[in-house]
Amino acid sequence: MAEEVWVGTWRPHRPRGPIMALYSGPGPKYLIPPTTGFMKHTPTKLRAPAYSFRGAPMLLAENCSPGPRYSVNPKILRTGKDIGPAYSILGRYHTKTTLTPGPGDYFPEKSTKYVFDSAPSHSISARTKTFRVDSTPGPAAYVLPVEMGARTVGKTSQPSFSIKGRSKLGSFRDDLHKTPGPAAYRQTDVQLTKLKAPQYTMAARVEPPGDKTLKPGPGAHSPEKVTLTRPCAPVVTFGIKHSDYMTPLVVDVE
Repeated sequence: MAEEVWVGTWRPHRPRGPIMALYSGPGPKYLIPPTTGFMKHTPTKLRAPAYSFRGAPMLLAENCSPGPRYSVNPKILRTGKDIGPAYSILGRYHTKTTLTPGPGDYFPEKSTKYVFDSAPSHSISARTKTFRVDSTPGPAAYVLPVEMGARTVGKTSQPSFSIKGRSKLGSFRDDLHKTPGPAAYRQTDVQLTKLKAPQYTMAARVEPPGDKTLKPGPGAHSPEKVTLTRPCAPVVTFGIKHSDYMTPLVVDVE
């Protein structure tokens, strides 16, 4: 008989019977029916009479018929359609047939293990997920307590020291009066109580006020194109120098 392994004060073993942890339930997903209102009231409580707030019913019109707006086929009589025999161009109707299995679809040689008794055999299949009986934790699921240090369980540990910063509460630096020191006050400016010395500022040059619009220069004017004091601007023409109707001056030279 193998030696039994104990994990602390607990010995791993299989449960003697099925427990609720082995079954997978839907969990708390059900809603308790309300005890107020009329719809979906809980059947375990008495429901008081309720009244509905509805408007007044609509008054029906005296004449609710649509009137003579239907176009009745003249070939339709009281006894049915009044026409002679006729032929229609339609396709042939398809009859739905149900496919039934034939003799070759059955395998009677495989029914031996279902009809006759057979020895137990093992199958190579995957593990089922709906019902697992081996869901108990194993030895590797537990962590044993430490045996060294200041946090041992079930044993006496030696005093140890921790490396921490100095606490401000209760030390020699603790200010019990909570009063400000000399460095907490700001030094008063001397120029507020005595004569103020001259100071110089590094500011930009002050420009005198004036008109900063752009003025036209001498090259922007064209005096040769002025027509306010003259009939027209001076122009250059390509004509003859003397008139043909003027008598030329003839000087006789002896």
